Formats: sequence, structure tokens, C-alpha cells
Amino acid sequence: MFEWKPEYSVHIPEIDIQHQRLFALAAELYTAMTQGKAKTVLEQSLARLVDYTKTHFANEEQFMRKYRYPEAGAHKVQHDQLTAQVLDFQKKLRGGEASLTINLMVFLKNWLERHILGSDLQYSAYIRGKLAA
Repeated sequence: MFEWKPEYSVHIPEIDIQHQRLFALAAELYTAMTQGKAKTVLEQSLARLVDYTKTHFANEEQFMRKYRYPEAGAHKVQHDQLTAQVLDFQKKLRGGEASLTINLMVFLKNWLERHILGSDLQYSAYIRGKLAA
């Protein structure tokens, strides 16, 4: 379900490596869910994904600030919205109010793909243009 594809490349090696890591962590979570792993394993896997996502978002936002990307604020809002949703879900999972489902995994996959192929490609084109100038 979570498979890195060449078309996801934003042509900024550091960011591509981070995106590949996000896909790997999401795949790890998906595998744990489909194999019926214990709740603690799922929580740990989700925590790794959440922590790395925060680090990745911070790195992207730093790139955007460094190159004065004009849409940085809107991009950060997308990051903040997903982070809030996932943190809320993580809290509910820990409290027994939610469980991992295929629908959640599809949501994460679709968000990740749309975000990379949309917003991330836009900022990377802008930054690559700045670097080429």
C-alpha cells in the first residue's frame, strides 16, 4: 500500500530521502495492522511515524523559509492540520477510543501522495528555480 514511486520525487535529495522514510514508516504501520500485532506494537509504530513526520515537516518549513517561498504559510497550515488530526487519533488510540483501520491507512496514503504531488512539487519547483538562478 505504501510504496515509494519515482514520480514522487521533488528533486531535492534530502527531501526525497525523508519522503522515502515516511513511506517506509507508514508501510511498517500498515504491516503491523494487517498482521494483527498487539496494540502496544501499533502505538509504537504510529509514534515513530508521527515523530518522523514532525521532523520532516520542520525540515521542509526550514527550506521554505530559507528560500523565501511565498506560499510557506499555506503549506505550514497543511502540515499543522495533518499533525493535529494524527495527534488526536494517536490520543484516542492510546485511550482505547479508536483503532487502526484500513480507512485510516487509505487516508494517510492519499494525503501523503496528494501533498507530495501537489504542494511539495510546487515548493520544490520554486526552490530549484532559485538554485538555478
